[in-house]
Amino acid sequence: MDAIDTNILVRLIIRDDEAMYQRAAKVLSSGPILVPTTVLLEAEWVLRDRYGLDREAVADSLTAFLGLPDVETPMPEAIHAALNLLRAGLDFADALHLSTAAPARRFVTLDVPLARRAQRLATPTPVSLA
Repeated sequence: MDAIDTNILVRLIIRDDEAMYQRAAKVLSSGPILVPTTVLLEAEWVLRDRYGLDREAVADSLTAFLGLPDVETPMPEAIHAALNLLRAGLDFADALHLSTAAPARRFVTLDVPLARRAQRLATPTPVSLA
C-alpha cells in the first residue's frame, strides 16, 4: 500500500491539469492507497482556499474520494464524522480535533465560539471550556 500526498488527492478531484491528473490517476490505479488524516486536512484547505469550493462541495468531494475502492484512511468513522461536521458549519480542523478525540471524556478548549458550535451540533466528544 502507498500513501498519497495532498497534490495527488487534489489533482484527482479538481482535474485542472490533464498531465498531472493522469499521473495521479496512475497512482490511484496501482493498488490500495492510504490517505493520511493530515493530507485530508491540507486538501480541505487547498480545495476551499485555492479552488474556491464551498464546504458542501469539499465535503462531498472528499467523501466520494474516500468511498472509492482501494482507498483507505486511518479512523474512517472519525473522518466521516468530521466531514459531516464540516457540512454542518464547523471548521474542518476543529471537526477533526473533535471527531478524533472521541475516546476522551471531553475536549477542553479556550475557544468559546468552537465550544458553542460543538455543543449545538452535538459533536462526538463533549466540549468544555477551560
